[in-house]
Amino acid sequence: MAKYLFVYHGGSMAATDEERQEAMARWGAWFGELGSAVVDAGAPFAGTQTVGGDAGPNPATGYSVIEASSLDDALAKAQGSPVIASGGTVEVGECIDVSM
Repeated sequence: MAKYLFVYHGGSMAATDEERQEAMARWGAWFGELGSAVVDAGAPFAGTQTVGGDAGPNPATGYSVIEASSLDDALAKAQGSPVIASGGTVEVGECIDVSM
């Protein structure tokens, strides 16, 4: 199994405590569905900036590390992310082991 980095972009933040609790419940349910594939549930970001290149504004809003059998498997797992339901996207990339 390879590890894949899920980088979350966009999505909306909950405005009330009740909405935040509902959002956390959705994330918890999704991670529960993924089960042992979750290597690192990750965390949301307080803010990001891009350094170098001509990157346009598409700030990362959080990350997770998931195990999957292939890129297609990782993409299928990413489809259930609550960030997508709130208008965001998930960037998926395989983590390459470069042990020295």
